[in-house]
Amino acid sequence: MAKDTWAIRLRQPDLAQQITPGQFFMLRPADGSDPLLGRPFALYDTYTDEDGRLTGVEFGFVVVGKLTSLMTRWKVGDTVEVWGPLGNGFPVPSAKHLICVAGGIGQTPFMAVAAESLGLKHYGSPYRQLPELPDSVTLCYGVRSQEYLSGLDDFALPGLHINVATDDGSYGHHGFVTELVQQQLDGDEQDIEVYCCGPEPMMKAVAEVCSGASVKCWMSLETPMACGFGACFSCVTKVKEDDGTWDYRRTCVEGPVFEAERLVL
Repeated sequence: MAKDTWAIRLRQPDLAQQITPGQFFMLRPADGSDPLLGRPFALYDTYTDEDGRLTGVEFGFVVVGKLTSLMTRWKVGDTVEVWGPLGNGFPVPSAKHLICVAGGIGQTPFMAVAAESLGLKHYGSPYRQLPELPDSVTLCYGVRSQEYLSGLDDFALPGLHINVATDDGSYGHHGFVTELVQQQLDGDEQDIEVYCCGPEPMMKAVAEVCSGASVKCWMSLETPMACGFGACFSCVTKVKEDDGTWDYRRTCVEGPVFEAERLVL
């Protein structure tokens, strides 16, 4: 897809029929014990066969360790172990303007979010119902440089507005993606909702921008995890309680999507 960035499709009709935008699944090799633990991957999109039947799921990843390096050598017909769908996913959009903010590989969950919000696809079993589609859907996407941009052709959906920022100015806006978000929030619109996914420093900055503009923001955390279904407690994150204190919540079960104002980042 881009430098050090790959996409894989898994033929798994049951998973494709159940999963919703923002949910994830755990994946590991079917044979051997190295690596022993699975890794979480967010849904990029579902895909169909030549007859239009839901066939499986597609996901993207950056090569950063042993499993992802191994995955670049997987071929058609290889068998893997997968469990899911897991997590809560993004809520159904409730504002007139939905802004998706992605940093790096954090653009992954927004393909399905955008397709659903634009009325182009349905997800879940039964289908998730959107009482009303947003009037406008925007993707603000930031990466280090142009060579790391992945999926721009896929995101060329009818009705989706795309704004790109690169740290080095090699493509689009020269600067951080948070500057693009600020430009959007500085407009005359009032009814805006933000979905965000990416590196924690970027998400913290987006949360601060949204808080300053009194805009609702939801964040999908990229927390490392071992089991994916809440048994190991290895993926906990700090969440604010109603009384002002905080407690731990499991990202794999209570998340990975949380309200930004409740996260202790």
